[in-house]
Amino acid sequence: MRLFECGTLVPGCAWHTRADDDAEVVLRAVDHMKTAHGETMIRETMVDHIKQRIHDDAEAA
Repeated sequence: MRLFECGTLVPGCAWHTRADDDAEVVLRAVDHMKTAHGETMIRETMVDHIKQRIHDDAEAA
């Protein structure tokens, strides 16, 4: 299971998501960035920042 915690990118945000693969995590994170943080354009660098912060979920192991 893979985990992304938004607070690692947007300080103070407690949102997180888990999925079996990175692609699903990125899709969910991009949607969150649009809806919760008002991002209207998701640049490739933003996707790269999200990917860099995805890691194995130790609790799911």
